[in-house]
Amino acid sequence: MPTEFSKKTIELMKQIPPGKVCTYGQIATLAGNNRGARQVVRLLNSSWKKENLPWHRIVNSKGTISLRQGDGYEMQKSLLEAEGIEFNSNDKIDFSRFLWQHSE
Repeated sequence: MPTEFSKKTIELMKQIPPGKVCTYGQIATLAGNNRGARQVVRLLNSSWKKENLPWHRIVNSKGTISLRQGDGYEMQKSLLEAEGIEFNSNDKIDFSRFLWQHSE
């Protein structure tokens, strides 16, 4: 049975709109566990397909893609760019422009 944290995390991930990104830590904090970024990673890995989660919109706290090149990195970057998200020369996303600001 899913925990309350898991349910809230999935709900939050589904709310990230096209053209915006969110960090693992931001999702964890909004879901009630400010130290739960790794739990968010695990939940995303195990549930993205069955829950139809926008996995590509979740990045690390540095504003970069966590997946390694050749292991999903290119796909995630391509999906983000298709939504209008831009990367600088260091493949970093400008959070001042593209970070999702959740409001309840």
